[in-house]
Amino acid sequence: MQIRDLTERSLCAMFDHTNLKAFATTADIEKLCREAREYGFAAVAVNDAQTALCSRLLAGSGVKVGTCIAFPLGQNTIENKVLSAVQAIEGGAGEVDYVANLTYVRDGDWDMAEREMTEVAAACRERGAVSKVIFENCYLTKEEIRHLAEISLRARPDFIKTSTGFGTGGATVEDVALMKAVVGDAVKIKAAGGIRDWETCRAMIEAGADRIGTSAAIDILEGFRQDH
Repeated sequence: MQIRDLTERSLCAMFDHTNLKAFATTADIEKLCREAREYGFAAVAVNDAQTALCSRLLAGSGVKVGTCIAFPLGQNTIENKVLSAVQAIEGGAGEVDYVANLTYVRDGDWDMAEREMTEVAAACRERGAVSKVIFENCYLTKEEIRHLAEISLRARPDFIKTSTGFGTGGATVEDVALMKAVVGDAVKIKAAGGIRDWETCRAMIEAGADRIGTSAAIDILEGFRQDH
C-alpha cells in the first residue's frame, strides 16, 4: 500500500495487536481484545492457550484470532505443527503464525523446509485459515532468507514473516525489501519485532510489508495521527 493512501482505518487493518508474553494475565488478554475491537485491528496475536478466550471475546467483531504455534523456537516436528495448527483453528483461530524449523535451513535441508511449509500452509488453507510462516531472520544469512522466500512461492503460505520478537533481532527494512523482491505480490509479508513507532512502521510498509505485528499499535496510530 502507498503511504499516501493510508487512512487511520486502513492502517489499523494492517495491525496484528500482540501479546505473547509468557506471564500475560487473563486481564491482559481481555484488554488486548477490547482494544482490537475498538480500533478495528486485523487480528490479535496470542499464544495457543489464549485462543478459546480470544475467540469468545472477539466473536462477531471482524477481528481475527491469530494463534502462534511452535513459538518462539520452531523446534517441533512437522506433524506436531500441523496438529497444533488444526487444533488452533478448531478452537477459533482464523490465522496461524508458526516458526520455521531453522535446523532444516542451517543444514541446507531445503526439501524438509519446503515439506514443513507446504504441509502447515495446506492444513490452514483447507480449513479456511490464514497461515504465516516466521523466518526469524536474525539467525539467517541473506541467501537463506532468499531461499526460504523462494520456497514460499511454491508452498504458498498467505504470509512470510520476519521475526518472532523473541530472537536476537527483529524486523529490518532491508530484510522486508529482500523478501518482497523475491515474492512480489504472490505472498504477503508481515513485519514484526521491534516495531514500536510510526516512523519505523512507515518504513516497513514502504519496503513492502502488508501486515505489522506489534504490541505498540496504539502508540503507532497516535504517531500516524500526529504526522497527518
